[in-house]
Amino acid sequence: MNREIIKLSKISKKFFLNKKKISVLKSVDLKINKGELVSLNGPSGSGKSTLLHIIALLDQPTSGEVFFDRKNISRSSDAEKDKVRKKGISIVYQQNNLLTDFTALENVMMPLLNTGVSLQESLTKAKKTLSSVNLSSRIDHFPNELSGGEQQRVAVARAIITEPKLILADEPTGSLDRKTAGEIFSLFLKLKSQNRAILYATHNRDLSSKADYKLNILDGNIIKE
Repeated sequence: MNREIIKLSKISKKFFLNKKKISVLKSVDLKINKGELVSLNGPSGSGKSTLLHIIALLDQPTSGEVFFDRKNISRSSDAEKDKVRKKGISIVYQQNNLLTDFTALENVMMPLLNTGVSLQESLTKAKKTLSSVNLSSRIDHFPNELSGGEQQRVAVARAIITEPKLILADEPTGSLDRKTAGEIFSLFLKLKSQNRAILYATHNRDLSSKADYKLNILDGNIIKE
């Protein structure tokens, strides 16, 4: 059985800065399977966020092809890519991007409501998802009433409520203390056990070493450990 969830073929990304061409990614080949927990490492400015945004279909590569669930989506329309993102791919940022005027429950409900799920079904599933990240007692709290770790757990709950096949995380524990970072990583392990693929960028050596394998970005190339 083919377990491939994401494949990049000859992906390159170039930017122009002050009329100078900068190659961030150089002909990158990459494959990630369902049920894999993969860390992405590299210094600031190495292209980690760029790579994640290309995989998440939020950015277009200069050249190369992106396959999701064995389907080439490189030349898909924006509407088709948006459909894949809504149900197949979720991303968690270091700055959790929670909506400040909405409670934890409302923040987590939002992705389901955006895909046309009924209010009652969204409410029920959001409560269950928040319970899975140990936040049942905080569902009616606003982001500014939650700790940094609690906010990040809400962000993870929001990312997983649509049951995506692929979860991307861009420095999800960068601003958290060691204990809270460990809690977030435990959630990733739980998702891995559900046969979801998780790719997370991190500077944390301890968390990086717990992945199934590491990807290092160096001079626009990816080296697998």
